[in-house]
Amino acid sequence: MLPLFRWLSRRSLAFLHTLGAGVGWLAYLLSPTYRRRFQDHARQAGVSPQAARAAVAEAGRMIAELPFLWLRPASKPLADFVHIEGAEFVEAAHAQGRGLLLLTPHLGCFEICAQAYAERFAPQFGPITVLYRPARQPWLREVIEGSRARPGLATAPASLAGVRQMIRALRRGETVGLLPDQVPPDGMGEWAPFFGRPAYTMTLAARLAQQTGAAVLLIWGERLRGGQGYVVRILPMDEALPADVSAQAESAAVINRAMESLIRQCPQQYLWGYHRYKEPRAGAAE
Repeated sequence: MLPLFRWLSRRSLAFLHTLGAGVGWLAYLLSPTYRRRFQDHARQAGVSPQAARAAVAEAGRMIAELPFLWLRPASKPLADFVHIEGAEFVEAAHAQGRGLLLLTPHLGCFEICAQAYAERFAPQFGPITVLYRPARQPWLREVIEGSRARPGLATAPASLAGVRQMIRALRRGETVGLLPDQVPPDGMGEWAPFFGRPAYTMTLAARLAQQTGAAVLLIWGERLRGGQGYVVRILPMDEALPADVSAQAESAAVINRAMESLIRQCPQQYLWGYHRYKEPRAGAAE
């Protein structure tokens, strides 16, 4: 697999996105379980049939672009194919001397967000720390760890040690990135509405902001047509998180509404096949 991965990493984005569209439809047609979940989730959110069809191909493009993004030489600047909108919100947050928490759902190219932040803002404001769970396959774990060993980009394991690492980063005035629509282990979340249906939602995002006083912004990477690149969009939240740390169910609901607001901007690039409403797995981070 690794030779194929390396070969794909040298192809153009246009090629990879064309290939990925086919992969997305192949997975959709061959897996009844995936197809049913995809349709149910899109219907639950009130997504139009046209947007849902487009999301099938976009899910495949998300997979196909990973070799390009993970094995991209550090010497190749993202500025060649990534445009950032909302940089002023990042600058304003750091001007207050606060840490910054960036939240993104499984929307568009979320992998590009941390890399783009690291290249654009880390020289001035310090690194961004992102939460990760190591891949099970040794070759893939090596690829992913290598891809994230970039200037201005740090990783924190999905464990209590990783949580402490993120808290320290925020208290230093640095930035942390999270995907809060991931389903956390049992005991580490709250049930909160997500497109009108209860979803087990992580409390970590809210607790990080509440315990450190960090500013919170939303971020997502829109995939442009024809392999032209990406637009990374950074936005403020419409609602403030509750100040009370104990109000975790309310905090989870606020964050879910923020994720919904981003997804509604571009429903054709959300991963509707993600198992968002599943029961949490047993066991907590160590």
